Amino acid sequence: MAPAKATNVVQLLLGSTALWLSQLGVRTVAASKSVTAHLAAKWPETPLLLEASEFMAEESNEKFWQFLETVQELAIYKQTESDYSYYNLILKKAGQFLDNLHINLLKFAFSIRAYSPAIQMFQQIAADEPPPDGCNAFVVIHKKHTCKINEIKKLLKKAASRTRPYLFKGDHKFPTNKENLPVVILYAEMGTRTFSAFHKVLSAKAQNEEILYVLRHYIQKPSSRKMYLSGYGVELAIKSTEYTALDDTQVTTVTNTTVEDETEANEVQGFLFGKLNLLVY
Repeated sequence: MAPAKATNVVQLLLGSTALWLSQLGVRTVAASKSVTAHLAAKWPETPLLLEASEFMAEESNEKFWQFLETVQELAIYKQTESDYSYYNLILKKAGQFLDNLHINLLKFAFSIRAYSPAIQMFQQIAADEPPPDGCNAFVVIHKKHTCKINEIKKLLKKAASRTRPYLFKGDHKFPTNKENLPVVILYAEMGTRTFSAFHKVLSAKAQNEEILYVLRHYIQKPSSRKMYLSGYGVELAIKSTEYTALDDTQVTTVTNTTVEDETEANEVQGFLFGKLNLLVY
């Protein structure tokens, strides 16, 4: 009989413990009613290397091209390094031309993706050309397109007879002393080998004052990841649809007699405190 009672007591304790834990779990779930909001842009994620170049361009056109020379094929490390290592590598390259204060500003710009819209702007301009099929990079020479380096010289021969392209304020123009030259616009992703091959040829021609070299960002295969934006406020407004009916037909009125009585009662040595109170309220 005693063993049976002990068994019943143990079962009762275990049942009570299970019930207490289940109630505790329910309370924990009920208490954690939070809403997490993510703000995603309509365009895909843009490379940090291109955003860093736009930061450099905002500093000066000279720093932009100096930074570009040091990161011509930097994108190949993205395939072998982690995202964090690649991020630090970009900061290290940028640190050659920026002080600590501007490096911190660059980190902040990365965190809020401040220059991503500028990259997407160039991407839209490239889409309006439109880019030739299957080309990682291409050039436009007075409305003529090619993605072959050996065809650039051929297209330059009759470039003066064609319409000169319109250049935007945000375009990156290679430093040169002359402006009245044939315009060659390179659409490419900085840091890739294809870009490096085009850049070597075009920069050499620009230094010899043969062309006006303009670079616009172009990503042949955009990322499949969404472009999440931070630093923006998101408000979730929950409105109750239950309305309480109030009877507003009975309006309480105050007679002039009552106001005058109160005014006289509140007069102290010429000061009407009743009117002062009315003005305050």
